[in-house]
Amino acid sequence: MNSKAVATPKRTKEILNTYGFAFKKSLGQNFIIDVNILKNIIQHAEIDKAAAAIEIGPGIGALTEQLAQHADRVVAFEIDQRLVPILEDTLTDYDNVSIINQDILQADVRQVITEQFEKGQPIKVVANLPYYITTPILMKLLMDRLPVDSITVMIQKEVAERMAASPNSKSYGSLSIAVQYYTEAEVAMTVPKTVFMPQPNVDSSVLHLKMRDEPPVQVENEDFFFKLVQATFGQRRKTLMNNLARHFKSTMDKQEINQRLEAAGIDPKRRGESLSMQEFATLAQNFRAHLNE
Repeated sequence: MNSKAVATPKRTKEILNTYGFAFKKSLGQNFIIDVNILKNIIQHAEIDKAAAAIEIGPGIGALTEQLAQHADRVVAFEIDQRLVPILEDTLTDYDNVSIINQDILQADVRQVITEQFEKGQPIKVVANLPYYITTPILMKLLMDRLPVDSITVMIQKEVAERMAASPNSKSYGSLSIAVQYYTEAEVAMTVPKTVFMPQPNVDSSVLHLKMRDEPPVQVENEDFFFKLVQATFGQRRKTLMNNLARHFKSTMDKQEINQRLEAAGIDPKRRGESLSMQEFATLAQNFRAHLNE
């Protein structure tokens, strides 16, 4: 079986030639041509025969094939209709795979989980995501609070670093907080561009997100919390005071903002990148209380 793995340069070229498949730049298609990388991803995702896997963007089935060998069931969402017959061919040996020809951003993933997987089965999302749409896909999966255990994805190295960043680092920003509010995030490995066909312009990383049972901080209004976080990073080089004054200009003057910051025990001269998630939660609580007075 392995000698015929999809993820080799030779087999990938054969499949593409057989079907006359041309990569669509608009869909960010880069196929993995290295089986060892895929085995590492499977390992980081902790896929075993008890687990069900959801894949996004299976391409010609390189990762899907490995998932099918290691997981109980695999459901893969593929937006490109041209790939459906190719996947039916490359995955013909596996009866535990379903391909859904749909955009993951439009899909009712919760319903698919109910229909396709056993009740209570551990579910892992595993994917080699297109760069151009990584953040919207991950944020949808997180904000929909799907019953999944973890998400393990190959994404642009720089984006992976931002999602897993700690305070006081240049990668840390509103995206770090949004992702870490829902998950424990770690960069599992870095991957050179040479393992892809065609080669992208940037290096990639495998990001592992373990879903949290509860957020690490208590927030009364999540929408307000995330907007406030975004506002503090509005202009990275500016202080909290300046960014918040801009954000709240129609509802609060600088003196009131100063009072709120002091009430939260936070120096107005600090920058957003120096605040921990707990400090952001305290800040949000103080500002919201003031606006509701």
